[in-house]
Amino acid sequence: MSGFSRFELLLPLEFNDGKPVPRHLLAETALEIQQRFRAVSWESQVIEGLWTHGGIEFHDRLNRIFVDAEDTPQNREFFISRKERLKERFHQLDIWLTVHPIEML
Repeated sequence: MSGFSRFELLLPLEFNDGKPVPRHLLAETALEIQQRFRAVSWESQVIEGLWTHGGIEFHDRLNRIFVDAEDTPQNREFFISRKERLKERFHQLDIWLTVHPIEML
């Protein structure tokens, strides 16, 4: 059996032009993960971030969506392929996608 990892996405609450992201886009993303892994967690508190790209400073307001799952090539590919779709869905230059090994007790 493969080890387990936490697959985590930070999704924007606002488009780059400052307009709010419709809640259904976040829910749609969570549902896609839930359908694949039969589970998903969504932290609704706002995570704030600052970053610079091309000399322009951005202020992000984000939610965290994550799932703990087996760390297999297929599961990694699921998230890698979703990342490109999510960049389009949320009109972003990038979507922060991380994987963290976990130890289940």
